[in-house]
Amino acid sequence: MGSEEVGNRQIILNDYIKGFPKESDMSLKTSSIKLKVPADSPNAILVKNLYLSCDPYMRNRMQKTEGSYIEPYTPGTPIVGYGVSKVVDSAHLNFKVGDLVWGRTGWEEYSLIKDPETLIKIQHTDVPLSYYTGILGMPGMTAYTGFYEVCSPKKGETLFVSAASGAVGQLVGQFAKLLGCYVVGSAGSKDKVDLLKTKFGFDDAFNYKEEQDLTAALKRYFPNGIDIYFENVGGKMLDAVLLNMNIKGRIAVCGMISQYNLEQPEGVHNLFCTVNKRIRMEGFLVFDYYHLYPKFLEMVLPLIKEGKITYVEDIAEGLESAPAALIGLYSGRNVGKQLVVVARE
Repeated sequence: MGSEEVGNRQIILNDYIKGFPKESDMSLKTSSIKLKVPADSPNAILVKNLYLSCDPYMRNRMQKTEGSYIEPYTPGTPIVGYGVSKVVDSAHLNFKVGDLVWGRTGWEEYSLIKDPETLIKIQHTDVPLSYYTGILGMPGMTAYTGFYEVCSPKKGETLFVSAASGAVGQLVGQFAKLLGCYVVGSAGSKDKVDLLKTKFGFDDAFNYKEEQDLTAALKRYFPNGIDIYFENVGGKMLDAVLLNMNIKGRIAVCGMISQYNLEQPEGVHNLFCTVNKRIRMEGFLVFDYYHLYPKFLEMVLPLIKEGKITYVEDIAEGLESAPAALIGLYSGRNVGKQLVVVARE
């Protein structure tokens, strides 16, 4: 490839935002890039981005926040997220041209990655590459560590998962079924509810938008109470769950998508349940568990190949479709894991 210069289309965050993100908060611009690692970047690699992951946490990076676990974006520069990429030039001993990697990269056609140690090399290419934005990437690890490490699940327990057809929820439910739990999920449309029951093998599922009284709905689906709640939404759902939890129940707090776009987050009213029911409620971040990735692959790759786990993706074509794909997460437009194809090879 030499050091030819090519156009590099990028998705830029225009400015910090308040409330719901809009497509106009981002813009598509073209800059240029040399397909060679610059001399002043020892250990860097240059990658061509193939698949980009749209994830709910990205909303939190679009505003100026203090003390978050992750830095806010810098307005005027490309958005950063998880992706699958191919190495086109390398000044790093561990990466060679042609290597496939997953990890954090820019929302652009080519990215110069100055700290490639954070990337994970893709060894298994007998599964779809796009899976490394989802089931074999950060969301898969989130489901695995949240369920097995934080929830301390046991066979025969009851599990409720919210946002159950999303990138993480669909896996949590399937892991729980494989362990022998009774699993119910909530989602925001009839199609998603059908998917949970028919494709992912949940015992039951409901559309939370059709329930006037979430506490009563949960009582209906869990007449004997909830042992484990995998929390993805927060707000009113968390309040209803607390009233339905069993003694010594566990709540793994993965995310709270209902709160991300509110200027004033909603309060939680039923927290005293954690005392009288001795509930353990624990937040977690997947970054703390990446050392378990090899163990995770050992478990999940055979399950994928044997058809014991299925994964549904919602694929948007072309970098220019990325802003709309990301924003769709917050209104539940996606069905399954939302990702963007920038290039197939």
